[in-house]
Amino acid sequence: MLRQLRPQSLRSPSRLVAACTRAYSIQANAASTVKLQDIDPSKLSILETTTPKELVPPTELVFGRTFTDHMLSLEWTASSGWLAPRITPYQNLSLDPASCVFHYAFECFEGMKAYKDTSGKVRLFRPTKNMERMNKSSARIALPTFDGAAMIELIAKFAALEKRFIPDARGYSLYLRPTMIGTQRTLGVGPPGSALLYVIASPVGPYYPTGFKAVSLEATDYAVRAWPGGVGDKKLGANYAPCIVPQLEAAKRGFHQNLWLFGDEEFVTEVGTMNMFVAIKNKETGQKELVTAPLDGTILEGVTRDSVLSLAREKLAPEGWIISERKYTMPELFEASKEGRLLEAFGAGTAAVVSPVRNISWKGNLVECGLRPDQEAGEVAQKMLDWISARQYGDEEHEWSYVVPGQ
Repeated sequence: MLRQLRPQSLRSPSRLVAACTRAYSIQANAASTVKLQDIDPSKLSILETTTPKELVPPTELVFGRTFTDHMLSLEWTASSGWLAPRITPYQNLSLDPASCVFHYAFECFEGMKAYKDTSGKVRLFRPTKNMERMNKSSARIALPTFDGAAMIELIAKFAALEKRFIPDARGYSLYLRPTMIGTQRTLGVGPPGSALLYVIASPVGPYYPTGFKAVSLEATDYAVRAWPGGVGDKKLGANYAPCIVPQLEAAKRGFHQNLWLFGDEEFVTEVGTMNMFVAIKNKETGQKELVTAPLDGTILEGVTRDSVLSLAREKLAPEGWIISERKYTMPELFEASKEGRLLEAFGAGTAAVVSPVRNISWKGNLVECGLRPDQEAGEVAQKMLDWISARQYGDEEHEWSYVVPGQ
C-alpha cells in the first residue's frame, strides 16, 4: 500500500529536495562524542635503544626496506582517551588474533617526510596537512581523532631522535609512516573500543637516482579505484591492496602503472597511488591549462597535489596559465594528443614528488603525452620538483617547512 505524503511535506518543497539529495561523501565525526583525554606531549617517555643499527650506505637504500632504531606509539581506549605517548626501540607489535584490524580493516595511515637542510637542521614538510587528513581518515572508519598540533610535536621529537639516519646529500629524506589501527579483541562488527597510533621511519633516497624516468600507463576501466560515496578520498589501507592485481596485469603488458578511469565518460581520476596532472592547450584560444581532477569524494586530498596547485597559481598563473580543478576524460586527452595540444602529464605524490608520464595505452592506442623521445620530464614537472624541493630542504624559507625545535 502506498503511503501518502503528509500535507506539510507538500507545503515544504525544500524538505523534499533535502530528502532526495544524496551525500557524495560522508563527513564523519570523531569515534567518541564524549570529550576524553587528548594527546599530551608533556607525558612523552623515551627509552633509547642499547643496540643502535649500522647505517646503510645511502646508495644502497631501497624505499621502505630500512627502518630506524625507534618507534613512537600511543594507545587509545574508549573509556580514557589517549594514554601517555612513548618512544621505544623499534619492535614487533603484540596483538590478539581477534583484533578488529585483522578482520574488518580498521586501519589508516599517512606518508610524510623529514628533510635535513644545509645547516643540518631537520625539517618536516607541511605536517599540518598530513594530520588533518589522518583525522579525516580515522574518523571515517570510527577510529579516534586527535590534536594535530600535539601529534606534530611528538613526530618532530621522534624525527630529531632519528636524525642520524637522514643522509646529508640532496634528494635523501626520512620517510615517516604514522599508522592507526583498531586493536579491540572482538569478532563483532562495531566501533573499536581501543586503538593504537604508531609512527615508524625509513631513510629513503631519490625516487629517480639517475634523474627522471618517464613512465608508461595503462588506462584501466575494468577495475575501479574509488567510487562516489566510497572512501577513495581517505588514506585507508583497504584502498591499496585491491589495486595490486590490476597493477600486475598492466605490468604483464609492459606498463608501469594504472591510470584509473571512472564511469561511461571515462573520467581520469588518479595514476597508481598518485594524483594526476595534465598540461594542455585550449583548442580555440591556445591558452595553456594545468588540469587535475576535483576533490569530489573519489580523489585523495594529496599534500603534493595541493602544493602543485598552490605553486601553479603563484608562479604559472601570472604567465597566462589557467589552473583548473575539473573533471576531464580520456577521450579529451586522446584528442588533445592527436592535435599536439597535450603538452605533458605527471603524477604527484610524497614518494616521487612528481612522476612524468610518457604515454598512455587506451583502447589499442598509445596516447603520447608531449615528451620527445630524448626527454624524460616536461617543463612544468621539472619546475614543480625544483620549487617544492627548495621549500622541503629550506633553500627557500617558507611556511610549508616546519623546522624541528631544539636543534
